[in-house]
Amino acid sequence: MPMGVGRSIAGRDAGEPDRVRPAQRVSDRYSRLARTGTAPETALRKELHRRGRRFRVHARIEGLPRRRADIVFTRWRVAVFVDGCFWHSCPVHGSVPLTNREWWEWKLARTQARDKDTDDQLSALGWRAVHVWEHLSAEVAASTVEKALEAAGAPPSSQAHPSSPH
Repeated sequence: MPMGVGRSIAGRDAGEPDRVRPAQRVSDRYSRLARTGTAPETALRKELHRRGRRFRVHARIEGLPRRRADIVFTRWRVAVFVDGCFWHSCPVHGSVPLTNREWWEWKLARTQARDKDTDDQLSALGWRAVHVWEHLSAEVAASTVEKALEAAGAPPSSQAHPSSPH
């Protein structure tokens, strides 16, 4: 984003509520959280691979600047996002911290708006966006992805492949 566009002089987004800065230990803990290769994402990739599906990981999608999908099926134009329950406001497990509540509500709403914008942009580019919650089992999430792939014209997966002993 060019400087001065959508940002206030202090470097904060326009409309961002004031907040109390977290303690350094809290800030350090959040900065160490995995952004890619999380356990639910890895489990889904393994399950899809076991079913014979081949895909790209964290690939850029032409026409979608500054955003990547977790799993990308370029041939079938299907982008998969493994959404964390906290960051993407899962209706079952999502919560808003009590400290800096107003700021967190703003932050989480902004994440949801960005997700919708990404889906809209993908749709305009002829892609299907598939979101699966991190709390779903890899098998259930993979079945959701399979349905989207088949709707996009992909042949049924080769689920008959035995699990690899390795």
